[in-house]
Amino acid sequence: MPPSYTPEELFASTAPYYAAFRPRYAPEFYTLLTAGFGLDGTQRVLDLGAGPGVLALDLAPLVGEVIAVDPEKGMLTEGRRLASTQGITNITWHQGDSTMLPAMSIGPVLLAVMGAAYHWMDRARVAQDLDRIIEPGGAIVLASGGSLGNLEPAPWRHVVDEVRARYLGPERRAGSGTYSHPAERHQDVLARSPFSRIDTARWDHILTRTVDEVVGWVFSLSYSSPAQLADQKHAFEEDLRAALLAFAPCGLFDEVIRTEAIIATRP
Repeated sequence: MPPSYTPEELFASTAPYYAAFRPRYAPEFYTLLTAGFGLDGTQRVLDLGAGPGVLALDLAPLVGEVIAVDPEKGMLTEGRRLASTQGITNITWHQGDSTMLPAMSIGPVLLAVMGAAYHWMDRARVAQDLDRIIEPGGAIVLASGGSLGNLEPAPWRHVVDEVRARYLGPERRAGSGTYSHPAERHQDVLARSPFSRIDTARWDHILTRTVDEVVGWVFSLSYSSPAQLADQKHAFEEDLRAALLAFAPCGLFDEVIRTEAIIATRP
């Protein structure tokens, strides 16, 4: 049975939760970029698959301009709202996707950053397209929570998975299909690209969430979004809260959060 929502509605429904409840990237990530690429408030940076600006908003104070590109209008609307709230004026927001790079006239950038978005793209082609706009000495920078399987999931994650499966089935549905992570690592794809020199850095820290914060995080995911749950959202939330509190009556949920940076430069 086809979904009763459009992809735009799906991602728009996650946008406010995404901005409020997704963990931020480690401060050390931005320190590394500042030191490694001499960020001094003058550079131009592309945030491709920007969502509501998780990366763009933190990069903006370090560079001259961030060009934030995302296909979903709802994500861009949330990003503009957050930028306005924070008094950030040097982000330009564009609706588009990775297939449109050659036609977008973005101009030269020092860095092309992506936060957990590269896996949705034709990765080899995107790297070739970025080679035309990234300046000498620049890089492709991928920020994420690390590769699947590298960290043992927090025990409470199994509670979330069980409740989600009861409402939405065992597969992770994203849009009209199911989501599966690419079999080939990003590093291996990039090693065949013009940006074949690969460095990887990781930082771990403990994040403690309340029940409200866990629920908000769950609604930020495309495969458990409010649009997917539709009129079951309220019942799902009640069942999820009850299951979480049965698991941890204190109402606090610890998790090791990883920031992984893959930095790909030309040899």
